[in-house]
Amino acid sequence: MQTQLRETASELAAVLWREHTVYRERGGGVVIRGEHVRRWISLAPTGGRDQALVRAGRILDGGTTAPARLEAVVDLASGTAELAAVCRRLLAETAADAAPSAAASIPPRRTRPRSAGRPARTRAGRHTGLGSWVVLLCVAGVVALWAYSYYGTLY
Repeated sequence: MQTQLRETASELAAVLWREHTVYRERGGGVVIRGEHVRRWISLAPTGGRDQALVRAGRILDGGTTAPARLEAVVDLASGTAELAAVCRRLLAETAADAAPSAAASIPPRRTRPRSAGRPARTRAGRHTGLGSWVVLLCVAGVVALWAYSYYGTLY
């Protein structure tokens, strides 16, 4: 089954993309990467005879692959043209899922509802808290000790 998947993947890659990379997965499947279109297709063996699980996904920035978005079980005996048609459909759906609108890419701002009895805080009304003063005094003390140890030992 492994050699049949490899041969089928090589034929399929030549039909789908001019520029491609075909390699074997750890699980016994074969991956076809189309770097120029930023998509990948995986053919993996299934329990059925002459069947393969076809998965399609995107290639992210930096070359890492995103998890499969779509998958389908195909009959390998049907031929390369039928398999290519299924792969093109999966790739088209993957591309459609990957192109969100510009407004959808901006996360909405979340605002907390304000309680009626609490006044709004303004910048002028803020003050330095006790914890901040303690930190500032500790830093000043460390600087003073360093200065005393450095300059106090010169004479």
